[in-house]
Amino acid sequence: RDVNRFAAYFPNKELGCVTASDVRLFLVDLRNNGLTSSTVARCLSSVKSFYNYLFAEKLIMENPTEIIESSRTWRKLPYVMSIDEVDALMAAPDIQTPAGLRDLAMLELLYATGLRVSELISVQMSAVDLNVGYLRSLGKGSKERIIPIGDQARIAIENYILNSRLKLLNGKKSGDLFLTRRGVAMTRQSFWKILKQYVSKVGILSNVSPHTLRHAFATHLLERGADLRSVQKMLGHSDISTTQIYTHVLQE
Repeated sequence: RDVNRFAAYFPNKELGCVTASDVRLFLVDLRNNGLTSSTVARCLSSVKSFYNYLFAEKLIMENPTEIIESSRTWRKLPYVMSIDEVDALMAAPDIQTPAGLRDLAMLELLYATGLRVSELISVQMSAVDLNVGYLRSLGKGSKERIIPIGDQARIAIENYILNSRLKLLNGKKSGDLFLTRRGVAMTRQSFWKILKQYVSKVGILSNVSPHTLRHAFATHLLERGADLRSVQKMLGHSDISTTQIYTHVLQE
């Protein structure tokens, strides 16, 4: 589709005769027609791939896109929950029930560590040290990192282990920390549903996902003076430029 759009822009010109200036005019025209920067970048990528193919097959003598750099697209700033919204969410589970104790422990741990949801549901009992207050997590690319756990999360997890987990196991055996009512490991889908119920219960109108709590973790730490490198290590970002998105959120 992108290449067809490009070809239609030059109805009276052979594609082999297109110059770098022509390509730039095409990109400017896309922006003038209201296309987003990400769409323009994708379109350029398609055209560059097309010309790389033509050049490799010796169908053209020069590649007009070779000297045109792909622009870095603006990243959309993530929505960040306020402290009050986080507090309301933490107060939502009914801690008189085994499921409520588990849900509070999961929410507190997510907000205290910035874990990805896939990392949260994969936490093993053996990976958590409540005495010292840290956990070991296996993130993207099978990279293990050590993340400190704050007192609030540590208390919630301890309460869950002592007063809920055995009831959820119901005689079964499992090394997973967080379990469903059937005594098996929590799934991504199940936790998403649980979170959505609590978000609706406390009346948060914004679209909240498990990743939203990861954003809140990072932003609230930086707001209170944590250094970027430490937050990068806790989030498990391989490149600090990924973590820097949260400094832009603060500027907003």
